[in-house]
Amino acid sequence: VRLLFCGDVVGQSGRKAMCATVKRAKGELGIDFVVANGENAAGGFGITPAICEEFFDAGVDVVTTGNHVWDQREVITYFEQEQRLLRPHNYPLGTPGAGARLFNTTSGGRIIVINVMLRLFMDPLDDPFQCVTQFLKGHRLSKSADAILVDVHGEATSEKQAIAHMLD
Repeated sequence: VRLLFCGDVVGQSGRKAMCATVKRAKGELGIDFVVANGENAAGGFGITPAICEEFFDAGVDVVTTGNHVWDQREVITYFEQEQRLLRPHNYPLGTPGAGARLFNTTSGGRIIVINVMLRLFMDPLDDPFQCVTQFLKGHRLSKSADAILVDVHGEATSEKQAIAHMLD
């Protein structure tokens, strides 16, 4: 499985560059699955359904988000109809959308994508370390999927390093 992850796409210029790159990379490099973090795609403030569609039309398979996910109100109802848009998994139960899902690649592979948000200098969400640990207990590599991709959104390098160490 050949994966491409495009992190934190910001604004119109970022969207244009990312969409052009995804189309080219899929053809030239044989990319099977593309994930893009779109939480700043609407001028640095969230994402809209139209921007998600722009990403999907360019070949993005999953869009992840972070703390700006709710900045554009129309995205709230879009979560209920669009399975390929993820919000951080460690939001409280009852939050619209999902934070993790199993997806199929163009080559027949299975990929789980889980999106979590860290807490240092961020919103006080559920513990991302415990959230990922609990999720992974029920989803084993090779059994549940061919790959498990954890998209971590956060501010502090130390917290990012800590969760990377835990996941390694």
